[in-house]
Amino acid sequence: MTTKKYSADIVIAGGGLAGIVAAIELLDAGKKVLLVDRDIKDRFGGLAKESFGGVFMVDTPNQKKMGINDSVDLAISDWNSFAEFGPGDDLPKAWAKAYVENCLEYVYHWSGNHGVSFFPVVHWVERGLHQPGNSVPRFHMVWGTGKALIDSSVERLMGHKNAKNLEVLFRHRVDDLIVENQTVAGFRGVDEESEQDFEVIGESTIIATGGVCGSIKKVKENWYGPWGEPPKVILNGSHRYADGKLHDVVKAKGGMVTHMDKYWHYAAGVHHPRPTKENDGLSLVPPKSALWFNYKGERIGPTPLITSFDTRFLVESISLQEQKYSWQVLNQKIAIKEMAVSGAEFNPAIRDKNIVGFLKSILLGNKDLVNDLTTNCEDFVVANSIDELIKKMEEINFGNKINVEKFKHDIQSYDNSIGRGKKLHNDEQLRRIAHVRQYRGDKVRTCKFQKINDPDAYPLIAIREFILSRKTLGGIQTDLRSRVLDQSGSPIKGLYAVGEAAGFGGGGMHGLRALEGTFLGGCIYSAQVAAESITGKKQ
Repeated sequence: MTTKKYSADIVIAGGGLAGIVAAIELLDAGKKVLLVDRDIKDRFGGLAKESFGGVFMVDTPNQKKMGINDSVDLAISDWNSFAEFGPGDDLPKAWAKAYVENCLEYVYHWSGNHGVSFFPVVHWVERGLHQPGNSVPRFHMVWGTGKALIDSSVERLMGHKNAKNLEVLFRHRVDDLIVENQTVAGFRGVDEESEQDFEVIGESTIIATGGVCGSIKKVKENWYGPWGEPPKVILNGSHRYADGKLHDVVKAKGGMVTHMDKYWHYAAGVHHPRPTKENDGLSLVPPKSALWFNYKGERIGPTPLITSFDTRFLVESISLQEQKYSWQVLNQKIAIKEMAVSGAEFNPAIRDKNIVGFLKSILLGNKDLVNDLTTNCEDFVVANSIDELIKKMEEINFGNKINVEKFKHDIQSYDNSIGRGKKLHNDEQLRRIAHVRQYRGDKVRTCKFQKINDPDAYPLIAIREFILSRKTLGGIQTDLRSRVLDQSGSPIKGLYAVGEAAGFGGGGMHGLRALEGTFLGGCIYSAQVAAESITGKKQ
């Protein structure tokens, strides 16, 4: 079978958000663009299409309307604090600074100009625990989730005034780069439908193939050393084709790939009740009023685990346990008020822009979601007493026994603290709940000091949770023009990397931790930078 050949001015490998944004910007500049994506047309948009759609932005009109005083200097300080950049991290640090300085124009206004709108309430995540994080709320949620962001971007791309200059190939897997005279001249691979080889030639090549978190094997191979051995079970919350193959190819061609032990995993992963891939997982938004226990039923501490402050700390605390999975224990009342799943699939009211349904879920809770998960997810157990709950937990606890005395004591101690009244609350989790409830974006979705073992709030629920892979913070190293760098730090001619493939910029602009929402934003920003670099002008 002969090799099918294509050509364009710019060729892009990867049809996620970064690849789509780059293509739009290049079409705006009058370039002929060929975009190759491995997935089917209906899934065009990659992981962003499945995401909740939160975007980190600084000093926006939404913040100002809420009376939130933000600034570039404050955001850079918060970012550097959370990132804990190490020696030699000059490029990642410079990318972080550039993103913060430019996200208002390149992300907020760019999105608005392409038909994307954001919730009026800005959410406050990654506030910091032992390390200062977001000093103010910066998490802007797309109305319509990540699906709306992708839908509007795809509509802009496919309906572009220069659409005659665009060609998109689906179900095409990129296997290698084509190098001629020390210049990257395109890539080659296989059409997975016809099994025919293909080659794509272009003046410039953009890698936008995402990270490696879709390959649990690679995640384990690059596990963060100080956390010891990787967990036996890691659920896949990434894209099925985020396998890092192009990272290996770039490295083999002399490119620099860095910080590949830095990831943005989540601590509250559960098995998808209707899986579509191996180890398919959901990322729960951990209920703040639930207690978090290790595999033996001992409350993890001395700092109790609670979301909204430091996601990496949650993952680290569980990864340092003898067995690296955990339990959250709550009741029906807490679950209905606080239970959520990150992503478009389990937020239909927001995804479908159903304002009535959304307000109903805020006021009345999400009973349908709770019923679905408690009925269909293998990691949920439900009981009408502590003893019954322990028995059901042990049935799916991989042969491990629950420390019954400690388990009961920890629940009773927490409940007793609540019972003494908020003036006498002496539990750090209750202090954190009091703090988050001061902000209206959290108050409506957080219980007011709810006991666990409360018969009026029964049944009891225990959730077995695993580390869930999501984002690769390291990646292909790029300069501030999105050009891929070689081992000596010089640009490789003709080659660019954007989005998660580039660690969202510079091979790891987040350092150790992300301030959340910087993933979608990083894709949008780095893609525009690459287009400007290729065309030699600002759009």
